[in-house]
Amino acid sequence: MKSKPFELYTRPTCSDCQDAKAFLAKNNIPYIDYDLSKQPEKEKELIKISGSRVVPAFVFKKKSLLGFGGKPKVLIGFERNEEEIKKLLTM
Repeated sequence: MKSKPFELYTRPTCSDCQDAKAFLAKNNIPYIDYDLSKQPEKEKELIKISGSRVVPAFVFKKKSLLGFGGKPKVLIGFERNEEEIKKLLTM
């Protein structure tokens, strides 16, 4: 599966987060992991990006036409967004 870099915000007590990480590991998909229990300062960033502190949060950043950072696509939850996440990873 071809993938584009993205960020994943998680907590170790979140079963959906663990399912997401297992899927990514099984498919050898690289990502930047922000474990909010180890990096609590990242929670403010997550709230700014998504408007929520709910995890897992998949953040796909894209560049605008001018090469600057465009608005990121944020998906909250793995199980309910699994098909869309797979599509984004293969685009």
